[in-house]
Parts: sequence; C-alpha cells; structure tokens
Amino acid sequence: MEDINIRIAQQVRELRLARGYTLDVLATRCQVSRSAISLIERGEASPTAVVLEKLANGLGVPLTQLFDIPQNNQSPQPMVRRTQQSEWKDPETGYIRRQVSPPNWKSPFQIVEIEFPPQSRITYEISETSKVVQQQLWVVEGEIDIQLGDSSYALSTGDCLAIQLNQPVIYSNNSSQVARYILVVSNQLVSAVKESL
Repeated sequence: MEDINIRIAQQVRELRLARGYTLDVLATRCQVSRSAISLIERGEASPTAVVLEKLANGLGVPLTQLFDIPQNNQSPQPMVRRTQQSEWKDPETGYIRRQVSPPNWKSPFQIVEIEFPPQSRITYEISETSKVVQQQLWVVEGEIDIQLGDSSYALSTGDCLAIQLNQPVIYSNNSSQVARYILVVSNQLVSAVKESL
C-alpha cells in the first residue's frame, strides 16, 4: 500500500488546483503558511492533525476526503478489507486514524477508527470560514474528554456523543490507557453562519 502522506499530498494538490487556488490563496483560506502547504503537497512534510483539519476547511471538504485514494478511472468498490484500510499517524500526538469506509464510495457519512494515546490532547480551532461538520463519537475502549465550546463531556467505554463541530473542540485522553473510538462523520457540510445581533 502506498504511503498515506503521498496520498494526502496528491489529494491536497488536486483539490487546490480543481478550485483554482494558488498556494497563496489556500494559505490565506486555511491559515497555514504557503511554504508548509508546498512541503505537504510535495510529500516532504507530514502534516499534523490540526494542519490537516485547517487544509480541509480551506478546501471546503470533509477531512475524510484528504485520505481518499485517487480513482484512476476505476469504479469505487462497496467493500474494503481491514488490511486495505488506510492508516495515518499524527506526528505530533501519535494518534492513529484508520479510514474504515470504502474509499471514494459515495455516501452521506464516513466511518473512522481512532486510537488516541494516553495523556494526549488535540485542539481544533473553528474559523468563520469553517464548514460545520456533524459527527457521532462512540468509545469502544478507554476514556476520552471532549470540550466543545463551553460544554464538557467525559466519555467512557460504550458511551456515544453526537456533536456539531461549529465551535472550538478539544479532545483529551487524560488516562494512562489508550482510548479507541469510532467516528461516524457526515459528508454533507454546511457553511458556518455568523449570527448577527
């Protein structure tokens, strides 16, 4: 299986060019430096989870789309074996993201499996240009704390949380054990609308 960072590089570049964005335009849209995007597109840098989220927002796509396999004129298949599911490891926290859903399969949702190391934390900032994402998180092992705006949730094995990512979110594993959870992520994005008073 090809290197997942090469696949991400190809997807970011193809999505950027399809939208007619220069590196400078995408850098402005996602608040990631032009040089960092260039390194990612050339496969010379492994982006962190936070940078990937910013790139997805800047490109107006769900994060799951950055992990898709180039189709090369082949029809998407409705099944993918576990050995064929792509895995990506965040270089900053060591968390592992596995794309469970069949790649490129047209569906209103995607399934992702996450292994979150102990004593880890990831913060996603949400900007006015961010797309609102709906997701449900089901903990299958361990514990995870989620801070969504002003709301806090402490989840244990078996718990499920439905959230709308329209404000900053912090994922934390404050325990000494790995947490494993399943994400069901909606592919149908809606623009975040700033309420006027």
